[in-house]
Parts: sequence; structure tokens; C-alpha cells
Amino acid sequence: MLHYDVIIRNARVLDGAGNPWFKSDLGIQAGKIAKVGKLSAQQADRTIDAHELCVSPGFIDVHSHSDVTIPFNPLVESAVRQGITTLVVGSCGISVAPVNKKNESLLQRYLSPFLPSGQQLKMEWSSFSEYLKWQENKGCAVNISGLVGHGTVRIAAMGFDERKPTREELEHMKKLVAEAMKSGAFGLSTGLIYPPGIFSDTAELVELSRVAAEYSGVYFSHIRGEGATLLDAVREAIAIGERAGISVQVSHHKAAGKANWGKTVETLKMMEAARERGVDVTFDQYPYSAAMTTLVTLLPPWAHEGGLERTLERLRDPVQREKMRKDIEKGIPGWQNWVGDCGWDKITISSVITEKNKMVEGKNLAEIASLRKKDEFTALCDLLLEEQGNATMVMHAMDEEDVRRVMKHHLQMVGTDAWTVAPYGVLGTGKPHPRFYGTYPRVLGRYARDEKLMTLEEAVRKSTSFPAGKLGLQDRGIIKEGFWADLVIFDPMKIIDRATFADPHKYPEGIDYVVVNGRIVLEKGSHTKNLAGKVLRHTVHTTN
Repeated sequence: MLHYDVIIRNARVLDGAGNPWFKSDLGIQAGKIAKVGKLSAQQADRTIDAHELCVSPGFIDVHSHSDVTIPFNPLVESAVRQGITTLVVGSCGISVAPVNKKNESLLQRYLSPFLPSGQQLKMEWSSFSEYLKWQENKGCAVNISGLVGHGTVRIAAMGFDERKPTREELEHMKKLVAEAMKSGAFGLSTGLIYPPGIFSDTAELVELSRVAAEYSGVYFSHIRGEGATLLDAVREAIAIGERAGISVQVSHHKAAGKANWGKTVETLKMMEAARERGVDVTFDQYPYSAAMTTLVTLLPPWAHEGGLERTLERLRDPVQREKMRKDIEKGIPGWQNWVGDCGWDKITISSVITEKNKMVEGKNLAEIASLRKKDEFTALCDLLLEEQGNATMVMHAMDEEDVRRVMKHHLQMVGTDAWTVAPYGVLGTGKPHPRFYGTYPRVLGRYARDEKLMTLEEAVRKSTSFPAGKLGLQDRGIIKEGFWADLVIFDPMKIIDRATFADPHKYPEGIDYVVVNGRIVLEKGSHTKNLAGKVLRHTVHTTN
């Protein structure tokens, strides 16, 4: 008689493939699902009674920035407690490797708005391979899948220069992407509204994507604009996939700014048409009508040339500051102008690092300007200087109808676009977007159960087997014998998010257990402190 490490009894099994739930027991042994079936006569070291509860594959967060915060808290509380068992990190062109020690200070400043207040990320690696080995030794409560960030690669090769790369610099970038892919990266990510990605052209991105394609990687893109430039930005992402012969993932798909609401009707048609032509394009989304990013992103592209320190110098220059004001007021063709798309009153400060400015967290820029008796642009510039650029913002920019249209589309999968936090310690400050804590419970509880926008089975598929298939994870994302036991046990009647914009540091309800590689990480709602995660490496299949 086989003895199991864990048996889950009497569960409603949501297999991750979208099939209707079925009643079954699960037997776990040596980290994997050893048996799906009746196990009433079998013994185990641990038995979990899942009567009236659902068990599903662990959620795969296909869009995360947690590589910048895991070093400060490997328990990744905000991820585990919403059922995430795998984090795809290095999104939006922002990865922590590779590192060119000559340009390390530029990379540190590039990452600084994401870091806990007063903290610095100690980079004990240079290559992507060295980073993965470092993370492996550090440990984490969930699995880590890495993307190599185009912005990070560009910094390593040519800093923050606003120009095309030389032939030698482009070859250097291609070698860095190839090294990352050979080491196990799952793809190349871009952040084309951020410096230095904003300085790149389509031809550069095609060349680098071709390298990732040689290793069966995916092109993940925060596209060049999600407001007035949305349609052109989606066209560019599709064109890169077509020209480079690479699978495309459009990150956190949305239509930002009231003038652009409804454009998702067209973008979804564009992606469907591209698939008919043979372009493998899909997208992810978080279930909220507000976005979040760094406050300095409000400034025009030229203001970022040379890195964050140069940006701050320009803010101190009255002439250059006035030029920034005019560009924000009038816009620049092809630039994602958040102020123009949303308005000052829709942009809220999420986090600052100085104690004196903590009172502005949760206030919008119009309110802050009124308190300071200044105009909004001056208030923005002064705040950026006071915070040395280390501030984040939430933009209330999207329409719920667009959110729902995108969410129920068959090409959508779920992602948080968050970095891991916790209500305590250095990661417990500020007012982060509630998606940091509530993304998956909100999809399952509000949109699937309460509003019936999709079935529970479909919501689970979009969170498990769909992203697993996109990444090429052939032994995760489905409840099947022989697959790794990454599992979530939740109450389908109680699961719901609790985090709000006003009070974001709140764990969700209704998730009882989380199992990672066969080890219990969340038990009856309490973290076990198990660092059960693995660093997952993409299986390299070159096209040569």
C-alpha cells in the first residue's frame, strides 16, 4: 500500500483545464500529484479534509515585479495568501539581471522606486545565470520564473542614452539576451513607456526578440501606450511577433483615459485577426479600473535621458521644467501622457519615502496642489525632487465596461502587475494598489461567482493552465498525476478580496491552504514559513 505525504480528501477538483469540477481525493508524494481518485483506505503523514471546498492548481502570476522585493521578504505573503504558487518576474522590461558593474548605479536608480523605503538591493550577481543561482540559494515560498528585461539589458549595454544602439551595442544586447535564455529565462520583456525602453525603436525590439525566439521564448510587452496611442501600440506588439517569429504577450491590457474608453473592442479584434494570420498573441489583465506605476513616468520622454539623477537635475532647471510643463499640457506624438489621458485629479500618490510627505499618500495631485497652494505641475515637480524620484502613483483611468470586456475574452489570462508586500516590516508601507493582495480572489469571488462574468472553472483556467501553456510549463497548471503539487484549497462561497485603495494592506478571505511543490505553505489561513518554491528554468529548444 502506497503511503502518501499528504492526502486531500473529499475535494471539488477544478482541474485547471476548464472542465466541470468533480469530487475526488488527491494523493501527494515527493512533491508531485501521485494519485487523483478515491483514497479512503490510504494513509498519509498529513490529511486535509476539503469537504465543500475546491482544490485547484496554484495560480501562476504571469506578470509580476517581485524580483525587486523577494530579497526583503521571501515569504511573499501577499502572493501566497491569494493562492499564487508561481511568480513570473522581470516584467515591463525591468529585471534585476544582467548587471554591468560599470552601469550598476544607473540600474540601482532605475529600480529604486520599487524598493522599500531606505533599502537598496545588493546585487551579488552579474549574469542572468548568476542571478537565478542566487535566488535559488536565497529561497522563496513560491516558484520563480524569470524574464530578461529589455530595459535592464539596454542599461547594461548603453546606459540611458536616448538614441539607437551602435552595431556593437546591439550585438552586446543580443548576447545578453541569449545568455539569459540559455540560463532558463522564459522570454524577453519590454516596458515601452519607461526609460530606456521608450528610446528604442521597433527594429531594435525585433532583433532582440529574434534571439529570444531562437530559444522558444515569449515576447512580453508593456506596450508603447495604453491611452491615445493604444491602437498603434498593439499593432507594434503584433508586428514584432510577426517579424521575429515569436509568441507575444500583451501585458495588463487596458484602455486608459476617458477619451479612449471602448477602444478594447478594436484591440481585441486586432489580436484575433493576428491569430488568424498565425501570430500567437495573448494578453493578461488585473481586475481593476485603476493602474499603478512610478510617479516620474508622468514626465516626457526626453526628461529621462541619462537616468534618474539627470531627470532630477532637469527638474531643478527652471527652463527645462517649463519645457516639461508645455509637453505635458500639449502632449508629444506617440507618448503615453498620463496627465493628458486622465487629468490631475485622477492621479493619486501611492507611496513616498520621506516621513514629511506621508500625509500625501492617498491624495490626488489636484488635492496636493491645493494644500500646497501651487499649480498641479509645480506640486508634481516639487514632490519628485523631495522624494528623489522614489514615489509611486495610482491612476484611476479605466472604464469598468472595458475591464469586463477584456476579462471575459478567451485570450485573457490573469496577472497581478504587482510586487510582493506584507502588512508588516519594510514592505508594509504606503498605499499600494489593492491588486497586490486581491487579484485572484477578486476574479474568482466578484467576477466569476457573484457577477457570473465567467464560470469558476474558466476563471481557474485563466489563472493556471493558460499561463502555464504560454510559458511552456509542461508539468504545472493542471491537476494531473505526475504533475507538481502546486495547489490551492479555497471556499468557493467565501473567497473574496478585502484590499481597497484606501486600506490596501488586507489579506483576502476564503483561501484555506496553499501547497507548493507538495509542501504546505498556507495552513488554515496561516503562513507556515516554508520556503517551498523552486527557481523554474525554461527548457531550451533552439530553432537552429
